[in-house]
Amino acid sequence: MKNQDIILASASPRRRELLGYIAEDFRCIPADIDETIPENITAEDSAEYLACMKASFIAESCPESVVIGCDTVVVYNGNVYGKPADETDAHGMLTELSGNIHKVITGVCICCGEIKTSFSEVTKVEFFELSEEEIAGYIKTGSPFDKAGAYGIQDGALLPAKRIDGDYFNVVGLPVGRLKRELQKFLK
Repeated sequence: MKNQDIILASASPRRRELLGYIAEDFRCIPADIDETIPENITAEDSAEYLACMKASFIAESCPESVVIGCDTVVVYNGNVYGKPADETDAHGMLTELSGNIHKVITGVCICCGEIKTSFSEVTKVEFFELSEEEIAGYIKTGSPFDKAGAYGIQDGALLPAKRIDGDYFNVVGLPVGRLKRELQKFLK
């Protein structure tokens, strides 16, 4: 995708790498917003809500650019797991997810000026049973603290996924295949 100023409203190195698969040239401008989810937003809609907030925030100051906002959450038993606040939070999340199936939902919003479209991609992930030693060792690496659900599916220090049903890249943080198609439609 050329000749259009594209901004990724994120500081995530994983998202930057993934967007590079479909866009040759883009800028990254993190959206510094309040990520509190209103009570009337369901767990399943929370990622898309935050993605729209991020994209809209950046689009205000860059109205001629195509802005892509993203947010990823892990949902298990109706609870939304974002990035863990501390080691105790990370431990709790990983313990709950151990041996269970959860949803990874990435919300994406594409906007340019007043024109906006958004979607969510859902991938189911089943974890292996994680031992206390695996969880503690992974937390010591510091890796869980910038990831929804306290894990990276691609992270060699844990490799927790027994099975996934859906888009692998979605779990990493950006549903690349669907985003490519949605961006093509948006740019027409």
